[in-house]
Amino acid sequence: MIIKGILVTLIAPMSDHIANGGEKILGNASSIKQRPDGRVYISGQKQRHALFSAIDRLNRDSPDEKDTYISNGDGVTTVVERDIRADLGGFLDTNKGSYSGRRTAPLTATPAVALQPSEVGRDLLIRLTQNPNVVSQEEYEKLTDEEKKGKSKRSQALATREFSQSDDMVMNFFVDVGAVSIRRRCSYEKEMHVKTEYVKHVPEAERKRRVSLALESTGVLTEYANNARNATSGEPQKVLIVFDTRLSRKASRYFTTASEAEQKNLLAELEKREAVWFYGDDTSSEGDSVAEAYEKALAFLDANPLYDPAGGDGNIVTTEEFEKAK
Repeated sequence: MIIKGILVTLIAPMSDHIANGGEKILGNASSIKQRPDGRVYISGQKQRHALFSAIDRLNRDSPDEKDTYISNGDGVTTVVERDIRADLGGFLDTNKGSYSGRRTAPLTATPAVALQPSEVGRDLLIRLTQNPNVVSQEEYEKLTDEEKKGKSKRSQALATREFSQSDDMVMNFFVDVGAVSIRRRCSYEKEMHVKTEYVKHVPEAERKRRVSLALESTGVLTEYANNARNATSGEPQKVLIVFDTRLSRKASRYFTTASEAEQKNLLAELEKREAVWFYGDDTSSEGDSVAEAYEKALAFLDANPLYDPAGGDGNIVTTEEFEKAK
């Protein structure tokens, strides 16, 4: 089959977590994100951060890396052929003053949401000082320089942070395969759109490698509140991987709102249009485990062609060439 879209929907158990927190990403946020229905969630921004951190690790270990890298989220380039975040995650460069400075992300993620209402508690944090000679700020200012020696105005500090006790977090990721490493160029005459062409930035083998990195990364998500020294994991316990013949995210309902009857009908609909899916469940002794599902999915991806609106490797251009032609 020709793969046009890839959807990954999964359940990842998290315990005693504030997965959307962390000093590096959200400052000293003390409140966990929570929906009005009581279920905690992890923002789409944090999901993409975790996803690209996983892609970065996998890319560094890839034998076919070929001078590519994942830029930091605060400094994304427009060089699609080298910067995988620019390719899969998109960018907006307002300094360019034209549409060439914007790229819509082929790789997208939904917020992760707990399946059931969450039990939220508060954790007491203490910042210790070893100096017994602690004085108030007011007293410290009154001291002479000599008297200030050995004194400290930094007292013991107490703080609380919310955490969620135990959640099964549902996460969804989607790849628009036809947009990976490919950009669309529109031609106008008399302010009317008269032609559309698709321009490829890397060979097909590299496109396939990048899609494979994106798929594999959804199974190794760890960049959550480990930024706050908590070893929270987003690695799946259950997963459904769909290789689709069209762009559809309908199967993202599989673990959330879908009843048993709707789940059955969803899978039947996929099979009717010749989409291929792989299901893994680590909680069951029957069927495939999560690891086996990913192994089979990656093998299927390797053996089947990607949708290529550019029509092959005959007209590969650099980002610089693409922008000069605008």
